[in-house]
Amino acid sequence: MKVLVVLTNSEYYDRAHKYASGLWLAEATDFVDVVEQAGLEVDFMSPKGGVVPIDPMSLHWLFTNRSTLNRYQSVQFQDRALTYSLNPAQVKSRDYVAIYYTGGHGVLADFKDNPALKQVAEEIHQRGGYLCSVCHGLAGLLNLQNSDGSYLLQGRRATGFTTREEKLMGKAQAVPYHVEQIARERGCNFRRGIPFTPFALKDGQIITGQNPMSSHYVARLLMRSLSKK
Repeated sequence: MKVLVVLTNSEYYDRAHKYASGLWLAEATDFVDVVEQAGLEVDFMSPKGGVVPIDPMSLHWLFTNRSTLNRYQSVQFQDRALTYSLNPAQVKSRDYVAIYYTGGHGVLADFKDNPALKQVAEEIHQRGGYLCSVCHGLAGLLNLQNSDGSYLLQGRRATGFTTREEKLMGKAQAVPYHVEQIARERGCNFRRGIPFTPFALKDGQIITGQNPMSSHYVARLLMRSLSKK
């Protein structure tokens, strides 16, 4: 079984290119640690393929640990995830039991309105696979639709980086949109835990985590769901 991990190509999340961003590193490494330890394979995809920038703040010692840094420094992760990530045209949705959208403010620029990513995710869901995200990665789920045109998040419980957390980080006015607000507009039953503490939940085939501290929890919920299948 394989899981598809989606990363951003965007170095910024604002049109003026004032705010540097990219992948929040631990949101990829923490998830992959759990999945690979459970014996699953992982592929890495980004909207354009190729190079994936790292949010410089996510490399601060406060937001990393030895496991995160070991994977970041590995040749395999540097090649497969950060230098030669796959593009959607190189991916066959039938190969994956789940798709996982990582976060970092960069994803606000290239996840939500990307039709190629949308198609891959919807096909995985239609085959009974899981849609997973953490933090701002919820942006990748916002526009996904059922076959009848309704939003997949409509009436479903999900979480992501909250507006309150955005305000606490001082970025509420800088971001192009708030994932919590858009999710609620899509009819999502958006849930919130305590800011900057782990919180994740599952509703059917949708598994979401609130913030960078939640990546492990999303992965564990996914592993439990797959083991039951």
